[in-house]
Amino acid sequence: MIKRKVCVVVTARPSYSRIKTALEAIKNHTDLELQLVVAASALLDRFGNAYENIEKDGFDITTKVFSVLEGENVTTSAKTTGLGILELSTVFDNLKPDIVVTVADRYETMSTAIAASYMNIPLAHIQGGEVTGNIDEKVRHSITKLSDYHFVASEDAKKRVQKLGENPKMIFNTGCPSIDLAIQVLNEESHFDPFKKYGGVGQGRKILRNGYIIVMQHPVTTETELSRKNIEITLNAIKELDYPTYWFWPNVDAGADGTSTGIRNFRENNKNVPIHFFKNMEPKDFLHLLKGADCLVGNSSVGIRECSSIGVPVVNIGTRQNRRLRGNNVIDTSYDSNEIKKAIRYWLDNDKPEKSSIYGNGKAGEKIAEILSKVELIFHKTITY
Repeated sequence: MIKRKVCVVVTARPSYSRIKTALEAIKNHTDLELQLVVAASALLDRFGNAYENIEKDGFDITTKVFSVLEGENVTTSAKTTGLGILELSTVFDNLKPDIVVTVADRYETMSTAIAASYMNIPLAHIQGGEVTGNIDEKVRHSITKLSDYHFVASEDAKKRVQKLGENPKMIFNTGCPSIDLAIQVLNEESHFDPFKKYGGVGQGRKILRNGYIIVMQHPVTTETELSRKNIEITLNAIKELDYPTYWFWPNVDAGADGTSTGIRNFRENNKNVPIHFFKNMEPKDFLHLLKGADCLVGNSSVGIRECSSIGVPVVNIGTRQNRRLRGNNVIDTSYDSNEIKKAIRYWLDNDKPEKSSIYGNGKAGEKIAEILSKVELIFHKTITY
């Protein structure tokens, strides 16, 4: 029996955790052949070499695509998107997949969608239909219109994709694959040493006392000129809080230069603050660290998704996650040091929130693979509905 060739494109560190369980399910499905393309910032050392974790997890990378231009500004984001279209078109021509799968809402994801669409290759999109406060929403909804199949993470997202004019028969509420990992971690023990395994920079073992928080703050692509100012506000709030902190490097988005420069400058001038900085971790290691945290601070979608499913409190700063469906684990603040400290202290002084299943029940990867094995292959939208 000829297997259906499913080409999944992973372009960034967060994209891998969003798709990992689906990759496993596709790889193990008797009717599917996984073609794994790893591209863009997932290949870069300064963003954690995500491809190394992918290979360590037992996946064979079919093709690597280097496409990120230096600069982390709006111009290089646009140019990187264009370069991605050029490179991925060649990859798809060589691999000849039956269907392409793209993940979420990053600008590199747009490259995947455009290349597949113009080459008449059926396109499946994971995590469409959601809303946020920056350019990701434009990208996400544009990819929805380019896509033929929609694997959404919630009923709210399903309704929105249908309102965008998509065929209801091609919209599947599978839940989010990242929740699969989070639920697995809830039932596992882990005793890994983050400093020994990942190194990083900062106070290291000195901050390993009872309790810690995690910070993940990315630039907002519609507020790039404020990136350094915004990260400095958060850095100063955490410094004044004087609480053990694990801080993770930002994504490769427009404005990342300002965010990174702010972190480096702070790090050089605040040697004794109990903060340790990491580039990246394997998805499960990060989730184990997250599970034990007193609070997640920043503007990452991890706070909205994974933290809701494992009951981790979140202080969500600024506009990056505006209007995204959330559980009762989130306190929203502006870029104000006192607001941020007040919200963190609230979570430190109160019980953890209840877990939520708004983004799935832990079976998303299996559902996605099964649908991919059976769905009618189409690359047009002439069906009447």
